[in-house]
Amino acid sequence: MADARDRARRTFAGRVIAWQAEHGRHDLPWQQTRDPYRIWLSEIMLQQTQVRTVLPYYQSFLIRFPTLEALAAAPLDSVLERWSGLGYYARARHLHRCAQVVAAGDGRLSADAEENARLPGIGRSTAAAISVFAFGRRAAILDGNVKRVLARCFAAEAAATAAQDERQMWALAESLLPASDIERYSQGMMDLGATVCTRHQPRCELCPLHEICLACRDGRQAELPRRRARRVPARRLCSLLLLSDGRRILLERRPPVGIWGGLLSLPEASADSATAFAERHGCRLLSSRALTPIEHSFTHFHLTMQVLHCQVEALGLQANQAPLEWLPVDEVAAAALPAPIKKLLLALPRGG
Repeated sequence: MADARDRARRTFAGRVIAWQAEHGRHDLPWQQTRDPYRIWLSEIMLQQTQVRTVLPYYQSFLIRFPTLEALAAAPLDSVLERWSGLGYYARARHLHRCAQVVAAGDGRLSADAEENARLPGIGRSTAAAISVFAFGRRAAILDGNVKRVLARCFAAEAAATAAQDERQMWALAESLLPASDIERYSQGMMDLGATVCTRHQPRCELCPLHEICLACRDGRQAELPRRRARRVPARRLCSLLLLSDGRRILLERRPPVGIWGGLLSLPEASADSATAFAERHGCRLLSSRALTPIEHSFTHFHLTMQVLHCQVEALGLQANQAPLEWLPVDEVAAAALPAPIKKLLLALPRGG
C-alpha cells in the first residue's frame, strides 16, 4: 500500500495537468480574467451550486456590480435582489460585507491567501483560489470536488474527528502541489471532481488517475470518501399570511441573520390571527382560504409552510412601514424573495 501511494504521489500532479490541458474546462467566464474580484465572485457562487446554475447569475451580477467598489457602495437589498433564486443567501450578505471591508482598506484583494482568509466570508479554499487564479501563487484548493478526488486516489480513511479529517486532507493537498503550472493543476482538480470523479457513478475509464487510484484498484469508489453519519433533519412548521389587495402583496423584511436573512417574505402569523393582523396593519379582511402547504428543505431541516391567502382592502398602510412593504404584483419576478415564496406568488391568478 505504501509503495502504491508513493507511486501515486510521484505522478499525480503531472497526470492532472496533462488531462486538464486536453480535456478540462477552458471556456468558463471566470477563466478568461485575472480580476481578483471576478474570480472571488465565481468561487462564492460555486459553493454548493453547479456551474450551469451559476452562469446566468454570474453574468447578471457583474452587469449590476462590475467592480468591487460598485458592490461595496450598493445597498444590501439590491445585492440580495440580484442573488435571488441562487440560494444560500448568507453568501450574498458575506460577499457584500467583505467588499465593504476591502473597499474601506486599500480597495484590493490581496495576492496572499492567508491575508484574504481573514476577511469575512472568505474561507481557506476560496482564499487559495483567488491567490492561484488571479495571481498565479502556489496554494492548495480543497473544495468538495477536490476532496473527493484525493480521498479516492489515496484511499483516505476517516479520522477520529472531523477536524482531524480536515487537517489530514489539507496536508495531503499541500503535499501534492506541483512546482509549476499551478493554475492548470488547480483547475484540473476541480474539473476532475465535477465531471469525472463524481459523487455517484464516477467515470473511472476517463480518469487520468485510474492507473494509480487506490479506490479504483480495490473497487471502493462508492464508499470513498467516507461520509460521517448525519443527524436526521428536523421538521419545522410555520404559518404565513398572504395579504393581497388585488394589485399588491404585503411582505415583511426578514431579520438580517437567519433563514432568508434580509429578504422580503410573507409575514409569519397564524391563521387564527389573520383578522387582527390585517387590522393592525391598516387592512380590512374580505375573505381568506388556505393554500396547499409548501415544502422546502434546508441543509439541516425541512420546513412546511402553511399559507393563508387573504383578500384585503388596504385602509391605512398605503406607504411602506418597515419591516412591512407593499409589493406590486408585477414586480414579484424581479424582487429579492425566497425561491419557494416567489414561485408561490408567481403562480397566483392575476389580480389575486
